[in-house]
Amino acid sequence: MTLASCKPEPTMSDVEWQTRCDLAAVYRIAHYLGWTDLINTHMSARLPDEPDTFLINYHGQTFDEITASSLVKMDMEGNVIGPAGRYNDAGFTIHSGCYKARPDAMCVLHTHTRAGAGISMIKDAIRPISQDALHVLDDIAYHPYGVPASKEEGEELGHSVAHHNCIILENHGLLTVTPSIHNGVYLHYRLERACDMEMVSRMMGEPPVFVDDAVVKKAAVYMRKFRDDPDYGRAEFDALVRVIDRQGANYRC
Repeated sequence: MTLASCKPEPTMSDVEWQTRCDLAAVYRIAHYLGWTDLINTHMSARLPDEPDTFLINYHGQTFDEITASSLVKMDMEGNVIGPAGRYNDAGFTIHSGCYKARPDAMCVLHTHTRAGAGISMIKDAIRPISQDALHVLDDIAYHPYGVPASKEEGEELGHSVAHHNCIILENHGLLTVTPSIHNGVYLHYRLERACDMEMVSRMMGEPPVFVDDAVVKKAAVYMRKFRDDPDYGRAEFDALVRVIDRQGANYRC
């Protein structure tokens, strides 16, 4: 889906402006879904026509304030390109670490939701006890808590995302690394749902029903093929864009 917009800078490429509009929509969607933590957490998109750069939120804005033009453009060394923009140091560490380790990655989403942060405090927390868990179970890696905003943490995170797209940052929250924005929104939604269902189960006071091992293995094959489709999440992302558009969100500016 192409988001109608009015590019404010004639010198900016159409690709960059479209990416800005799409990522700004992601922030408004995150606000709608309740994935916010005041002005903290961050979501980014690599620029397809400038792969050594990415866009991230201006630190200080709430997610419902973010617009296409307010996003900060950075390179992988931490330099802001264009107008000065304030960014979260830990955000730069996380996102640049992922992009350096994964040349295929075009979108990185990070949240501190109640379910995600709660489940991150439990070792190997996601179990095969829900349909939501089976959607992402084979693609989850657990990353130990490291020193925020440190070079070492960025490098260690690069190792964690090398072969997995769903990362549970222990004692912290959730992270997804994906080849497109629409893919990222849907995968993050599914990871969040898996955490939510896991947390509900642990509060029930009864042992959960585990899915049969043979079914878990077959589900992993099916889900992997499903997630590898370039159109994975596109219909869901477009539907969410329509929701925020109906609410009158003005982010394409």
